[in-house]
Amino acid sequence: MKAVVFDRHGGPEVLQYRDVPDPVIGSSDVLVRVRACALNHLDVWIRRGIPGVAFSFPHITGADVAGEVAATGSQVSRFRVGDAVMLAPGISCGHCAECLAGRDNLCRSYTVLGYGVNGGCAELVAVPEANVIPKPKNLSFPEAAAMPLVFLTAWHMLLTRAQLAPSETVLVIAGGSGVGSAAIQIAKMIGARVIATVGSEAKVEKAKSHGADEVILHSAAGFRREVKRLTAGRGVDVAFEHVGTATWEDSVGSLAPGGRLITCGATTGYQAKLDLRFLFTRQLSIMGSYMGPKAELFAVLEMARRGKLRPVIDSVLPLAECAAAEARLELRDIFGKIVLQA
Repeated sequence: MKAVVFDRHGGPEVLQYRDVPDPVIGSSDVLVRVRACALNHLDVWIRRGIPGVAFSFPHITGADVAGEVAATGSQVSRFRVGDAVMLAPGISCGHCAECLAGRDNLCRSYTVLGYGVNGGCAELVAVPEANVIPKPKNLSFPEAAAMPLVFLTAWHMLLTRAQLAPSETVLVIAGGSGVGSAAIQIAKMIGARVIATVGSEAKVEKAKSHGADEVILHSAAGFRREVKRLTAGRGVDVAFEHVGTATWEDSVGSLAPGGRLITCGATTGYQAKLDLRFLFTRQLSIMGSYMGPKAELFAVLEMARRGKLRPVIDSVLPLAECAAAEARLELRDIFGKIVLQA
């Protein structure tokens, strides 16, 4: 098969579109012919190299996949060749206490497609049957590929971890990103007020078109003052963070008394300052979140079937142009998701 692979860490130039052996499936696995694979910042981090994490080479990234069943293992019972499917990106053992309790993203062996195992930036990908989901009929292959990782992450952050309520105000950092645009939609779906930050004037109206009530340029000299102005000095109930060092202090400073900050990433760096006096006197909560249980992805897809949620796609490109697509992703020259088609 053709795939986008790299044999060493580095810039986009290390990515090669070339022939590699087809995946071999086990008795409980499904082989999927990839029709679309959406990019995430995770792909960039893996390609650059993550301190303390060893990857096997050649490596294939790509967590978000939609396609058709090409073959099934002897123990697979729910799918047939030709079925249109999408993949849950989180892979777990399936039999530990956390998995059996429906908290598979807390499994000690939990990994993500394209991270701990080869992913979907290829013509074929092999996954456990438990990770295969029928594709909703109202989603195209690119739309189905653009949903899983960011919508599952945002759903788990806002509704499960932060317990966002309809009467509350949420600050969504980087509303033009894939996870940010998903968070805006989920928050508006339940009736919350959304203040979003974006990195350029060109993204302001786009963020509003997807549901943001107010939009702030986070490239300005701090945004907490504008957040306080928009909330009559009170601040927001929830801050949705995933940018890290560049926005952290303003995100914490934008919280109302009793507010909650939930974070899932650190695209600008992982060092963050926190004044503990501010934390305890204002009774704030700081929470981390990583992906979400597979069951919550089914909830996301039900809302997609009802037309309540829709992936935001910046562009659809051939798989062979993955290096150029990742370069755009690094420059943040996009709104929503870039999707590759095999």
